[in-house]
Amino acid sequence: MRSPTILVLIPLILADLLTGQQAPNFPGALDNWERRSPAQVRMDAKLLGDAIAFAKANESKAPRDLELNHYTGTAREPYGEATGPLKPRGDMTGIVIRNGYLLAEWGEPDRVDMTFSVTKSFVSTTVGLALDRGLIGSVHDRVKRYVTTGEFDSEHNSKITWDHLLRQTSDWEGTLWGKPDWADRPPSNQPLLEYKSRKRNEPGTSYKYNDTRVNLLALSSLHVWRRPLPQVLKEHVMDPIGASNTWRWYGYKDSWINVDGVMVQSVSGGGHFGGGMWISARDLARFGLMTLRRGKWKDRRILSEEWVKMALTPTPVQPTYGFMNWFLNTDRKLWPSAPASSFAHIGNGRNMVYVDPEHDLVIVLRWIDDRATDEFLKRVLAAIKTS
Repeated sequence: MRSPTILVLIPLILADLLTGQQAPNFPGALDNWERRSPAQVRMDAKLLGDAIAFAKANESKAPRDLELNHYTGTAREPYGEATGPLKPRGDMTGIVIRNGYLLAEWGEPDRVDMTFSVTKSFVSTTVGLALDRGLIGSVHDRVKRYVTTGEFDSEHNSKITWDHLLRQTSDWEGTLWGKPDWADRPPSNQPLLEYKSRKRNEPGTSYKYNDTRVNLLALSSLHVWRRPLPQVLKEHVMDPIGASNTWRWYGYKDSWINVDGVMVQSVSGGGHFGGGMWISARDLARFGLMTLRRGKWKDRRILSEEWVKMALTPTPVQPTYGFMNWFLNTDRKLWPSAPASSFAHIGNGRNMVYVDPEHDLVIVLRWIDDRATDEFLKRVLAAIKTS
């Protein structure tokens, strides 16, 4: 008599034979990640090794002392002082995943480091989780309906929707955690006083990468969830995808609010003023694989298909940007050597989680010279055997 297990597996095996495809592979929890040789996933081992050697030879020239790096980079910003924690970074690090299998890793893949604006992808994920659970009705709802503590009371700010914040097209005006919106990355070709007093753009009509407004999205998500966002992320994303317990998500020394009688820190959306997500490359690879699988992990839906579609939809006024921080290779403008369908979660450093659906590929890069990124991708993709 056949066992129930065999009876269940037979249809699945037949389906794979008929379609010529295998079910997507996912790693087990923590360090239980199945390894494959390049040849087993139709890649040339020598060419992949050459690509990795190229990455190692092109480490970022920025100081490893990230406090020194911070004050060098924000020297022209009038409110650029760090109010969140900073830490020195580790070695140039990378991981290559194909078909869900671990092919190669180098540097310090288990080291917990700052990840800068890759954090923004975790912020937007908490909004996606809220939308999927009905805590937010639509990304086109005005945020003022959900946040009544004054941040959206002005005539301009009252028009801002979740979609505007997610796409960095809100042009929100105000000060949050001691950081005025106009002081974050002010343009070098315009006098500061003139820029500060300029007429605001209608929400949705202009794009501006701005951490004050990103932190506003994190605060708004906190108001919706009514609990710390790291707890939300851990319960609904990081634990289900088998991540470690080593990651930490920080805010600023003054980013605390009273939530139903309990003081809660509103986390930051990056490391521009310190803080943000501190995480290992291994855990970033898991998050990248989840986004490659369009929000699924094994038989569990982490993010809805609808959310992933929206996150990957180009912003009209910035076609290489979806939801934060899903950078799109639209028209192959970011990486000429990579497919137009590829995307990445990107932060300063360079920190990058590259996701390539066409080649079933996830690559984590940390502390590489950004100018070398496209050449590295070109070399990895050349290692894929097409016949």
